[in-house]
Amino acid sequence: MRFNQYLTKFFCCSLSAFLVLSICLIGCSLTGCGSDDEDDEDDVTTVSESEDEAFEAGPILGNYANAIILATYTDLDNKAGELLGAVQALGAATNQAHLELAQSAWKAARIPWEQSEAWLFGPVDTQGLDPALDSWPVNKVDLDGVLGSDQALTEASIDALEDTLKGFHTIEYLLFREGDQRKAEDISPRELEYLAATTENLKAKTAQLANAWAASGENYAGEVANAGTTSTIYKSQKDAMQEMVNGMIVIADEVANGKISDPFNEKDTTLVESQFSFNSIADFQDNIRGIQNVYMGKFTADGQGLNDFVNGKDAELDARFQTEVQTAIDTIGAIPDPFRDSITANRGAVQAAIDAVSTVQQTLENDILKLVLDSNFN
Repeated sequence: MRFNQYLTKFFCCSLSAFLVLSICLIGCSLTGCGSDDEDDEDDVTTVSESEDEAFEAGPILGNYANAIILATYTDLDNKAGELLGAVQALGAATNQAHLELAQSAWKAARIPWEQSEAWLFGPVDTQGLDPALDSWPVNKVDLDGVLGSDQALTEASIDALEDTLKGFHTIEYLLFREGDQRKAEDISPRELEYLAATTENLKAKTAQLANAWAASGENYAGEVANAGTTSTIYKSQKDAMQEMVNGMIVIADEVANGKISDPFNEKDTTLVESQFSFNSIADFQDNIRGIQNVYMGKFTADGQGLNDFVNGKDAELDARFQTEVQTAIDTIGAIPDPFRDSITANRGAVQAAIDAVSTVQQTLENDILKLVLDSNFN
C-alpha cells in the first residue's frame, strides 16, 4: 500500500484501528515486506561472501619453493660441478678439446643461474652469494695484478678477493677472452691455476646456495612453502606471493633498464654482461625464462604456478601475460649476435627487446602485483 492510502484511513477509522495499522506498518518496515527486498538482501550477502573468499596459495608456494627454486639451484650446483671437472681436465691436459669442453660447461652452468635471477631474495641476497657468483664487469687491471704476483691461488685465497675478481665472469674471461676462440696453448700456467681456484670457489658458492634452500640444510624452501603457518619469515601467504611477484619485477627491470639499456644507451661494450663469451643474448632470454618458469609453475615438471591464481581471477590477464613473456623471449632472440655489436649496428632490434621486456615489467607491476595485493589468501 502507498502512504496516502494509510493517510485516508487515519481520518476515516477509529483511533484503535489506527493504532493496529501503525503496529503493522512498523512490523513490516522491520521485517522487510515484499519479495524484492528479500532478493536484494540475498544478493548483498552473496557478493559479500564472494569478496571475502580466501585463495589457498599453499600448492603454488610449495611448488615454487621446491620444484622451481630448489630444483633450479640443485641443477646449478650440478652444472657447476661439471664445469669444475672440465676446468680440472683442462689443467691436467691443456688442449683445444678440453678448452672447448670447459667453455661449453660454462655456458651450460649459466642457464640455471640466469633463470634463478627471477628470485634474487633469501640466502642468495642475505649471504652475499649473488655478487660473489656474478659480479661484472671483471676488474681486469686488478686481475692482471694478481696473476702477475706470487700470491698463492687457492679456493680460500680467491674467496677473500673482491667480487669482481671471481665468479662466473672471471672464469669466462679466462676461458674465452674477447669473444674469439681462444687457443689452449695461449693459456698460461698461472691462468690455469687461477682458473681452477676460482671455479672451485664458484662450486662452493653454488653448493652453499642449494643447501640454504634444501630441507636437509637450512630449509629456506620450507619458509616459503609454509607461509602463513609455520614460517618465521612470511607471516601470511600474501607476503610470500608478493615476494614472488616482486622477484619477477626486479629481473624484468634489470634486463630492460640495466643489462640491455645501459650498454645500448652508452654505446659501451664494456657494460655488456657475458661479453667475452658472446653469451649475452642467451643470458637475457634465460632471465625472462626464469619469469616464465615461476609464472607457469614449471621447471623440469609442470606444477601449480602463479598463472593458476591469475587465471582464476582474470583469464584475459593470464592469457595476455603469457603472450607478453614469450614475445619478450622471442624479441630478445631476434637481436643479431653478438649483442655487443648490435648495440650500435642493430639498434632497432635492441630497442624492440627493451620495449618487450618493459611490457612484461609493467604488467607485473600494474596488474599482477595489484591482483595479489587486492586478494585474500588463507
